[in-house]
Amino acid sequence: MAALKLAIAGANAQRGWARDTHIPALAAVPDIELYAVSARNQMIADEAARTFGAVKAFGDTLEMVRDPDVDVVAVTVKVPEHRAIVLAALEAGKHVYCEWPLGRDVSESEEMAAAARVSGLHVAIGLQGTNSTAVRYAASLVRDGAIGRPLNLRVVSSTAGWGTVAPAHYAYLQDRRNGATLATIAGGHTVASVEAIVGALEEVSARNTVLLDTVELDGTGETVKRTCADHILITGRHANGCVSSIEIVGGQPIPLRFELRGSEGTLEITGHHPGGYQCAELRVSCTPARASQPAASFPELTSAPVNVAQLWKQFVEDIRAGTHTVPDFEDAVRLARILDAIERSSDEARTISVAD
Repeated sequence: MAALKLAIAGANAQRGWARDTHIPALAAVPDIELYAVSARNQMIADEAARTFGAVKAFGDTLEMVRDPDVDVVAVTVKVPEHRAIVLAALEAGKHVYCEWPLGRDVSESEEMAAAARVSGLHVAIGLQGTNSTAVRYAASLVRDGAIGRPLNLRVVSSTAGWGTVAPAHYAYLQDRRNGATLATIAGGHTVASVEAIVGALEEVSARNTVLLDTVELDGTGETVKRTCADHILITGRHANGCVSSIEIVGGQPIPLRFELRGSEGTLEITGHHPGGYQCAELRVSCTPARASQPAASFPELTSAPVNVAQLWKQFVEDIRAGTHTVPDFEDAVRLARILDAIERSSDEARTISVAD
């Protein structure tokens, strides 16, 4: 059977998430090959194709997703551009891997999820941290009763982003209207893994704060106004009765703190990466002691590409086998609704039921 032909929307040989994670990850994943790339103009696309070894280069992403030879589309562009590309790819009959956040808000996410359901195609949302070997192992320990009944969880999740200085091409991350914020990116990845390990949140109470409202754009002498929170405090209650305290910290790449206390033991997750926990290689420890966590599927990879490769591997297997094991657009909608509840809780200074 021929390898699946992949097209990456948002390829850039000079910088970006596609270059830093997807390209090295895909090189380690069998049964899929890079076929096409697109960028905001033909010159950047041509350079990316030469650098990454793609057969075709497109200055028009919508033209690329309609190429009859493309099987799978990876959407790695800015969040405000996700909707148009995802809907066009689904309409063209392509399987879609879209980076998280799926849309700028709940309604955009719901629209894309509905289109995916109608299409019958396979879709994946880039919650690679949730799909990592360590998080899946931690979830299995809790599910199997290794620490008894989960009682309380403390999490501190940080990132170097949303500090006092940002690269010019990340200026859009400071505007909450774009849907790519500390709350949605660092917060979304963290909350998704918390739910994967501890179980569904039923209610949340939060305080989202803008501590530094002016951001310097590195090397330009310019500043922009920050309208999104750069610090978030969440308390939650889960369906199983566990209570959680989650702090999302911008501008401080400190080590991850994930401490879960159960009725019969404790579980901890450690890791450190300036891009946030979803980029880090995580380690799980459990008391009482259990067998060591499974070895990584891709020992030749390090840092952020490890988790991305794991997600790609499972996604390719899903497409081939007709299974559905990876986080998909339905998961993205649920997470978007939780983040909306967190924002409403902060705005209205009250506890919000996730179901509402």
